[in-house]
Amino acid sequence: MTVLEGPYTALALQMDCAAVNGLTERDAVAEAMMASLSRIDTMIRGSKAFIATFSGSPVRLVVLPEYVLTGFPMGESITAWRDKACLAMDGPEYQRLGEIAQGNGIYLSGNVYEVDPHFPDLYFQTSFVIDDTGNVILRYRRLISMFAPTPHDVLSRYREAYGEDSLFPVVATPLGRLACVASEEILYPEITRAHALAGAEVILHSSSEVGSPQPTPKNIAKCARAYENMCYVVSANTSAITGSPVPAHSTQGHSQVVDYRGNVMAEAYCGESMVANATVDIQRLREARRQPAMTNMLARQRTDLFAGVYSGNHRYPADNLLDPTDGVRVPDRQHFLSQQRKVIEQLDQDDLI
Repeated sequence: MTVLEGPYTALALQMDCAAVNGLTERDAVAEAMMASLSRIDTMIRGSKAFIATFSGSPVRLVVLPEYVLTGFPMGESITAWRDKACLAMDGPEYQRLGEIAQGNGIYLSGNVYEVDPHFPDLYFQTSFVIDDTGNVILRYRRLISMFAPTPHDVLSRYREAYGEDSLFPVVATPLGRLACVASEEILYPEITRAHALAGAEVILHSSSEVGSPQPTPKNIAKCARAYENMCYVVSANTSAITGSPVPAHSTQGHSQVVDYRGNVMAEAYCGESMVANATVDIQRLREARRQPAMTNMLARQRTDLFAGVYSGNHRYPADNLLDPTDGVRVPDRQHFLSQQRKVIEQLDQDDLI
């Protein structure tokens, strides 16, 4: 059994993302990503030292924003983005991330676009956890995306390659049982619930989301997912996306740490910030999970009630990128809109919308 550390500080590091959309050569993109990694190292080192001095609690877990090394595709085809902006699973960027984690004595989580040798024509959006020895100990591939391929689109072959547990991976560490949820997937209760049912205690949420003084869907969802699953949520947002046609500060604020009662313990405001840091106490969480109470949402959940509802409602087709010869088709972006239209048409025909 993994020996649990005492309470520690988790940091959702809010920082700018330097988009690579304007770059055309892979060498230039690789150089830009390495520059971003150097900034990440500097910001973690400085934040860690200041927080330890201020609070006396060691920073042991850091979450980075979504696609922090590249930004997101804007007009690039699947093939073009794969070749230009995606990481190899054993590439130099991961090596540098491992050095950052080990050098700072932290567990490090983030989100990148990644090529998988089992599916070399595609890419997946991947959230990762790297331990304090520099090793990647968890990979989670985003399962619901609007315009990008996911494991669900090649589900049969993905399960053959990695097994059922790869869809909702949870890793036991001295910091508790960690899992990742990517970006807008925080809006889908089933994804966090699947991780919680596998034992997850801390959800690491790399995000790039709108900044607003109004309640936003993702901000509401973070508290809801934490409460209903009795888990911590550590959510890091981009403070700006530079080098992109999108106005840079459309993403802003909302990096936060939420406790297992759904309370926001710390939240960053505008700009690059280390303010979203708070103490995570896994032992106290486990005590709460073991206590019979109205607030013990995990123990009160009756999952068998919903098995039939889900098993009979497969709307969005799995394996939609597999052709009859079991090859993988490289889609254009319109493919995903076409799939969604078909789902809407079916819902309409069934008189459900």
